[in-house]
Amino acid sequence: MRVIVHTGKGGVGKTSVSAATALRCAEMGLKTIVISTDTAHSLGDSLEREIGPEPVEIYPNLWAQEVDARYSMDKYWGRIQRYLASLFSKQGVDDIVAEEVTILPGLEEGAHLLWINQYVEQGQFDVLIVDAAPTAETLRLLSLPDVTRWWFERIISIAQGATKLLRPIGKFLGRDQSSVPEDNAWQEVRVLFDTLDKVRDLLADPELSSIRLVVNPEKMVIKETQRTYTYLNLYGYATDAIICNRIIPDEVNDPYFAMWKTNQQENIAFIGEAFGSLPLMKAPLFGGEVSGIEGLRRLGQALYGDNNPAEKMFDGQTHRIESLSNDGYVLRVPLPFASKQDLDIYRSRDELTLRVGPYRRNIVLPYALWDLEIADARFEESTLNIQFSKQP
Repeated sequence: MRVIVHTGKGGVGKTSVSAATALRCAEMGLKTIVISTDTAHSLGDSLEREIGPEPVEIYPNLWAQEVDARYSMDKYWGRIQRYLASLFSKQGVDDIVAEEVTILPGLEEGAHLLWINQYVEQGQFDVLIVDAAPTAETLRLLSLPDVTRWWFERIISIAQGATKLLRPIGKFLGRDQSSVPEDNAWQEVRVLFDTLDKVRDLLADPELSSIRLVVNPEKMVIKETQRTYTYLNLYGYATDAIICNRIIPDEVNDPYFAMWKTNQQENIAFIGEAFGSLPLMKAPLFGGEVSGIEGLRRLGQALYGDNNPAEKMFDGQTHRIESLSNDGYVLRVPLPFASKQDLDIYRSRDELTLRVGPYRRNIVLPYALWDLEIADARFEESTLNIQFSKQP
């Protein structure tokens, strides 16, 4: 099975790209499902079909689903949440407040990950396309297993201890025990967290999953997507392509669009600086709204031509960041055809610009590196290694 996740800044056309990619895969004979993890669902609108929280077949070989967070959360978390809410209610907390504060941090987003795991384990589809939320929410989602594991180890263990105490006291007092979960319920919670960990490993496996970043040829959009790409590298997720959407076609000669076209061409060149050797796919700005089977087929053809969208498009990383034992970090940038004499480095607080002969690479740094200094830079085995550390 192949998992392809599309993400990017809000409004760049992720949903249309996801739907067009899914349709293209289905028409190539691959059994495909496309799911939306964005709370503001528009996948049904793009496909011009009525879809809901369970998969619906909308075309030969093509299923679609808009994941409903509440529906999924009740499925995976409802039993334990009701118990925790009852504990708070007994302490005089309002029922509605009790229900809200017992929502596991990030679990509404995490429900999407659990669906991904289900489809991979069942193996009933050849391709799973994920229409992800805008970049900030996607990053929270992909870092979710670490956050929830911390919450689980500290909070749930306390509640589990309370259960062991409350059950015998309740029985002695003759109180209703229906809201107190049995011991196997806590085991179910452990399975839930193990599943979240497993999905992270699944999405970080480049042989199984790819993340593709959707951009428009606008400087602000590209800069935010750069930041996303850096953090995806930090978390170990494999990005295998950039999709540039809504490019004004060359045949548009109206003077009104002249400056806009010039800016777009400059920004498309900047994409090469920002993302190195990642493959770049391009889609034009169509004359009308891209929706429905015919509209999505045109978009899919423009993006992929005769190529199979499910194939891995890039093998490797354009850069990666590793932590060091002395609270520092090292940024490793593969530069296979460069020589040491051709390299220059320019640093601002949150960006690093590398000049390699006539070419430039622009890398947005994660927050953890902003206040660190460059302690060392070495070009070894066709890789530039830049060490960041605190200076006295």
